[in-house]
Amino acid sequence: MVALYVNHVIDIAVSALIPAIATVFGSSLIFLHLKVGEKLIDSGMGFAAGLMIYVSFIDLLVPSIEFGTASLPLVGFIAGLAMIKSLDLLVPHINVIRSRAQPSSTDANLSKTILIALAIAIHNIPEGIAVGSSTMYSIDRGVRVALSIAIQDIPEGLAVAIPIYVMTGSSLKSFCIGTVSGAVEYLSSFIALIGAVDTGTTLPILLALSASAMIYVVVHEIAPEIFGHEHDEYATVGLFTGLLTGLLFDLFYK
Repeated sequence: MVALYVNHVIDIAVSALIPAIATVFGSSLIFLHLKVGEKLIDSGMGFAAGLMIYVSFIDLLVPSIEFGTASLPLVGFIAGLAMIKSLDLLVPHINVIRSRAQPSSTDANLSKTILIALAIAIHNIPEGIAVGSSTMYSIDRGVRVALSIAIQDIPEGLAVAIPIYVMTGSSLKSFCIGTVSGAVEYLSSFIALIGAVDTGTTLPILLALSASAMIYVVVHEIAPEIFGHEHDEYATVGLFTGLLTGLLFDLFYK
């Protein structure tokens, strides 16, 4: 039992590194001082949203349903919504992606920077649990989920670093906050080790929990910021590209 638990720890530690590194890499692009317009941001975040939706349903919910009894995925799905909503209430909703406002004081600047950092960290928790729980399900699925999340973490990492840079004028601070968000995602993947206590019961719940939390982030946080203005077509193309990428990844990753 101890040996199996240690193996799970090692597997999660390795697979969770993939999206964590991708998040850090995406944040590091801020050092290039790229001129990123809203069209590109909306396309990139639409891509991230599409890939998150695909992973949530195909790589998390479906295994949860196949692995557990009918009630466990339902319990996990509701628990995931309750968890992410509770966390969301702790940090007031702010427009992280397209925040361009310059605070009028240093204190306001610092306050909003901390708020954004907390929001980013909280919304990375479901991704970490998704990687950890899918790795507990099987190492192959865990790596596939980790790679899928890593792909969308690159544009996401840059998109969340931009408003920090706009407010602080510091590439280093933007990068550091991105790194912290990647670290939170990495550490939260180990929450899935709860599933080792009773795999048949807790693992299906964790898979469904992470799926519903990720779906919530897409619907409540990402979609309102990239749709409903003049760049809807770019966001839509990005979203379907993300869905298609997830499908192709499943078809060719064996």
